Amino acid sequence: TYIARSVALGAAGYVLKGSDRADLMSAIESVARGEDVWRRDELRRVTGALATPRLNADVEVPLTQRESQVLRHLASGLTNKEIAAALNISYETVKEHVQHVLRKIGVSDRTQAAVWAVRKGLV
Repeated sequence: TYIARSVALGAAGYVLKGSDRADLMSAIESVARGEDVWRRDELRRVTGALATPRLNADVEVPLTQRESQVLRHLASGLTNKEIAAALNISYETVKEHVQHVLRKIGVSDRTQAAVWAVRKGLV
């Protein structure tokens, strides 16, 4: 789940997108004070997802040299078009590399890939 991934990446809480402004502000203030923000039903989902056996987090992910380059650029905030220009490859090739990277490192979007790259010291 997104919540389990958030926990694995170090999130201090989770606020549902349907939350009102007061709940959002309260959550931000709580996290700023160093507190965690979790609802009981969210914690149940997280503990269930985290209990599911997964690939060991310390296992090295075999990215190709080009995939590593794409990931570094992605984590630096470049768009696919900018990555293509920087690496002198086509936009479509960049899209393919990004999809391979996401699949190999086990994340579902560019933001999660960027966080993974930072945590692994690639950026």
